[in-house]
Amino acid sequence: MTSQFPPIRDRKMSTTGLDPIETASRDEIAALQLERLRWSLQHAYEGNPQYKAKFDAAGIHPSDLHSLSDLARFPFTTKADLRDAYPFGFFAVPESRLARIHASSGTTGKPTVVGYTKRDIENWSRLVARSIHAAGGRPGMKVHVAYGYGLFTGGLGAHYGAEALGCTVIPMSGGQTEKQVQLIRDFGPDIIMVTPSYMLAILDEFRRQGVDARRCSLRAGIFGAEPWGEAMRAEIENSFALDAVDIYGLSEVMGPGVAQECVETKDGPVIWEDHFYPEIIDPQTGAVLPDGQEGELVFTSLTKEAMPIIRYRTRDLTRLLPGTARSMRRMARITGRSDDMMIVRGVNVFPSQIEEIALACPAFTPHYQIELSRPDRMDQVAVIVECREGASEDECADSAKFLTHRIKTLIGISVAVKVQPEGSIPRSQGKATRVIDKRPKG
Repeated sequence: MTSQFPPIRDRKMSTTGLDPIETASRDEIAALQLERLRWSLQHAYEGNPQYKAKFDAAGIHPSDLHSLSDLARFPFTTKADLRDAYPFGFFAVPESRLARIHASSGTTGKPTVVGYTKRDIENWSRLVARSIHAAGGRPGMKVHVAYGYGLFTGGLGAHYGAEALGCTVIPMSGGQTEKQVQLIRDFGPDIIMVTPSYMLAILDEFRRQGVDARRCSLRAGIFGAEPWGEAMRAEIENSFALDAVDIYGLSEVMGPGVAQECVETKDGPVIWEDHFYPEIIDPQTGAVLPDGQEGELVFTSLTKEAMPIIRYRTRDLTRLLPGTARSMRRMARITGRSDDMMIVRGVNVFPSQIEEIALACPAFTPHYQIELSRPDRMDQVAVIVECREGASEDECADSAKFLTHRIKTLIGISVAVKVQPEGSIPRSQGKATRVIDKRPKG
């Protein structure tokens, strides 16, 4: 029987609409983090056999945590740990206590599975509500949700958070761009939550219809699930006459709402440190780095019941910065990743996933390249393969169809397969160049 989460003290919202912890002193934040971190480590150790084995192997016990700095003595968690426990082996509560299950794409068709208790859903909803408020949202506003619904955490995460804030939700989901524009024009939403690249596709549809996007009702856009820069922010803001802010999250840690950029400063997402403890580490050594130094972002959950996550390596490269609009620390813009993961239309994709499927096609050689582009505002993926000498044109065409279908089914993205003669792809004497990213930066 795992320990019960300590009750969240009833905090009255301030006259500004902020939870008092958002403007608390650093000492108050640290004290709350230490209390919750002790619980989270103990809960993970008692409820998750994988964590118990990892802690025991490292010779560390939850009772060894006496200060926040002691967390560095505990082992990391990686995506591989979650995949190895597929499907439900990483949960710390009985399945009967799960209120919801989400999942993200994974290799060989095995997704990364995450679970939530009723209390987890409530906390998640409150944090997304806090995020929407930080972006300028207020009760009574209409929120157009164009993130995908389903196993992806974006749509439902945004939906429940907007409802928790007291907003009216328009659950459009992704796709049907012409209808997106129609509903924005007809329903008059104040806020849109969507990937930034798809927002540009919506902009193109406004222009195709001959409609000035600046005259629509939208006044705030909350954009996440993929990297974006200041150039894209400027184009969206100027084209729609709205404030564009960044929301950060990942399903393994919770989903959207782990961190949120504040509309009054637009200087990087504020990490909601009362629920997630951040660290920056050297990607090579694992050593914890001081605030302000760039390295890999690591998160430990402080309140999650169904699936506590201890020192999860996000692979995102960034820095921790002092708080400005809120007392909690901010994330600098993500500059890259410490692995080879690509983010395509909000979906995490590894070249190895595509490689495994391509190598199952006997008509193709083992040489391939992945070309990323953004010709029409949306990410496009081309998988370039070689037709093996001796394979017929029909065999290569059938393999191309198989590859296209399997990538869509197992990974969740649409690709164009380009078949070329054997020897067309450059050979390398060292590490092969597998990914060619032609997408504009910023």
